Order: sequence, then structure tokens, then C-alpha cells
Amino acid sequence: MNITYKDLIDQTYFFPQEEFTLDENNLQFHGIDLMQLIEEYGAPLKFTYLPKISENIQRAKGWFQQAINKHNYKGDYHYSYCTKSSHFQHVLHEALKNNIHIETSSAFDINIVERLKKAGKVKQDTFVLCNGFKRAQYVTNIARLINSGHQNCIPIIDNYEEIELLSEEITGDFNIGIRIASEEEPKFEFYTSRLGIGYKNIVPFYEEQIKNNEKVELKMLHFFINTGIRDNAYYWNELNKCLRVYTRLKKICPSLDSLNIGGGFPIKNSLAFEYDYAYMIDEIVNQINRTCQEAGVPVPHIFTEFGSFTVGESGGAIYEVLYQKQQNDREKWNMINSSFITTLPDTWAISKRFILLSINRWNDEYERVLLGGLTCDSDDYYNSEQHVNAIYLPKYKKEKPLYIGFFNTGAYQETIGGFGGLQHCLIPSPKQVLINRNEDGTLSTTLFSEQQTSEQLLQILGYDN
Repeated sequence: MNITYKDLIDQTYFFPQEEFTLDENNLQFHGIDLMQLIEEYGAPLKFTYLPKISENIQRAKGWFQQAINKHNYKGDYHYSYCTKSSHFQHVLHEALKNNIHIETSSAFDINIVERLKKAGKVKQDTFVLCNGFKRAQYVTNIARLINSGHQNCIPIIDNYEEIELLSEEITGDFNIGIRIASEEEPKFEFYTSRLGIGYKNIVPFYEEQIKNNEKVELKMLHFFINTGIRDNAYYWNELNKCLRVYTRLKKICPSLDSLNIGGGFPIKNSLAFEYDYAYMIDEIVNQINRTCQEAGVPVPHIFTEFGSFTVGESGGAIYEVLYQKQQNDREKWNMINSSFITTLPDTWAISKRFILLSINRWNDEYERVLLGGLTCDSDDYYNSEQHVNAIYLPKYKKEKPLYIGFFNTGAYQETIGGFGGLQHCLIPSPKQVLINRNEDGTLSTTLFSEQQTSEQLLQILGYDN
């Protein structure tokens, strides 16, 4: 009979996979011996496998180059990283090794850019695309960066007042972009994004505030939809509407030469995940090329702002199953030694799924379970009701420790969870480990942060004495 956890995975998915392999009884991730990692650092534990960041950037660059060559596309492609996905220095340093650009969302992002410039990581010709609703400090910081000589800083205009606000603080001429307020899918609670300016208003806005403004030059049109880049009628329809605005605007605005299609590439959330990245990129480039040819305008340079795609698949979280509670005749709760609410907040906030696998005991029998976190909150759980597939793990045995891993968790979880700050029920943030490869291919690990202590949490709460 096929009764082991390994049998279950083998009969359910194609396994092993590129990043997941098995070493006898234990799981490996990109060749990382996860049990050895646990033995060295303990659990709960979060880790970042830095080489995966560069790998995904290079994959996307390669797909775009193939499409550009295939369609004889006359524009350039620029890969930008959306910093809000993960602001950590080690993430930015790894990403910037790949000759990329940066997209910012708020005032303090500019301080990060300035630090990176000082360290030589951001160059003078690096594009800094400034999105988001711009409050006073954000405007001031953008102006400081441009006034210092960084001409490739392009504020993306989000509302009708921002040009005036920026002009008051920027001493010379400057370039701008305009964000399109895309129309959302019918299932959304609103019809039009709160971000940007409506399709029908962009050309009038250009003619009223930009066309005769000698200080401002329009360089970019920015397009993004919340549901991401998907092969469905909704996405292609919105892209087509964006391209019609671009070609119409290009005919009256010669300086416009770039189209930013935003982010939205999905990342792997299941061993059964399938997504044809190369096809999607090929078709996007093809549609931009064809639409511009039909309209008789030059094609734009293409920018993307991939955040989750850049950093998401580099991250993982490891927990130990502390105890099993049999709450009724059919529900077994495996209690982990941390909290989903605090360490993987998207699992309860937006019911996001991550790849969940046992790290050890693959040759043991399996059982169906629910997973519970340590907080006294009813939402601190991860199970089949919320996440489609039932959870099966090796049978709990008190004398045989069981470790589980959530993978591709590298985007947003630390910032949404409040890294280094207060946590729900004062559950401490786990250790954070950085994993890299040496020139000879061997792995090296660095402890980025220790697990939070009671003293740190009490200090935040004002209990200084």
C-alpha cells in the first residue's frame, strides 16, 4: 500500500521538482539541507535564499529579449524592482547586481535610494520610478533626489495636484509619468482603481497641465491592474485600452517614449503551479508592437515593476509541530511553535496559499490535519477550508519531532507582519537567516536577526524599567 508521505506526494504531483528534491527522508530546497539548517539555527526560522532573486530577474530579462528579437521590436526593455515587496538591504543589494531599476511607493523609499547611491549600488543612470499618492515628505524627498542631479528619477503622477507640488520644490526641468486608473474586474467592490487618472481624462490632463508647461516633460505612461498579468479576456482588454491611450497621447506628445506595464507576474504557490511566462511576455510585446504599427507611432520602451516575482520565491518559513489536539472525532489540530498571523499574515488577511511541505519524516505514514498557530485568535490557522487543498502531513508522534516548511514566502510578509515590532499576543518574530552561494558553489549562511526577546517587546510597549 502507498501509505507514506512520500507516496502521497509522488502520486499527487510531479516530484522531484527544480527547487524541491528529497535526500532519503528529508526535503531539500535548491540544494539546501533544511534539517541541517534547523540543527544549526533551530525553529521557528525564516530564511532568504538570495541567488533565487538574481535567477528570476535573469529569467524575465531573457524572456523579454527573446520576444523583442522575435518581433523585431525597436524599443528597449527595463526591469524594475518594486521595493515595497521587501525593503531589506540584502534583497536590494542582490537585485541590483543585475543592472535593474527601482520603483518606489513612499517617502522613506527615497532615503533608501540615497543610501544605495552612496554605497554605489544605484548608479546615476538607474531609473527611479516614484509611484503612489505623494504627501509632502514624499514630494520633498523626490525633489531632493532630482535636484541632486538624478535626472532618471521619474515621478509617476497619481492626481491632478502633484505636478504643481513637485514644481514648487524641483529647481530645474524634470520628467514625469502618468498612471492610468485601470478599471477592475466585476468581482471587485469598486469599478476603478483609486490610483492614477482615468482613461478618458489623461489626454485632457496632458493638454491642460503638461503640454505648455516648459518645466515638465511627459516620458512615461504607467499601467497596472490589481489581479496581475493573466491570460484572460479582462487583462487583454485592459492592456488594449491602455495601448489606445498611449498611441493617442504619443501623436500629440513627442517626448512620450516609455510604457510601464507594472508588475503582476504570479509566483509558484503549489507543486501543481503552471504559468507560461514566455508566452505571456511574447504576446504582450506582440500586442504593443502591432498596436503601435497600426496607429503609425514608434513603439515605446517597456518597463516592468516586478516585486513578488523578484523576491517571493527566495523566502521560506520553518516551524516545528509542538503538539496535536484531537478536538472531535475527525479534526486533528497540529499546533506550530509560532503564529500564522504574525509570520505569514497573508494566509489569514487575503487567504493566500503558499507551498507547504513536511521537511522530515517523508517515509512515515501520513494523516489529514489542520494547522494552528500560538495566538489566542480564532483566525490563526491554516487549513483546507481556507486554502482549497486538504493538509496531509506525517503522523504526529511526540517522540519524533516533525518540522514543516512554507515556501515562496519572500514578498510582503515581513513588512505586513511588522518585522522587529509588536506581534499579536506578543509572539516573537523568529530568527532570520540569509543563504548564499560561494564562488565554488557551496552554500553559506548568515544569521540576519535573532528571535525577538521579551526585553525588546517590553521596551516598545514602554516598560523601560
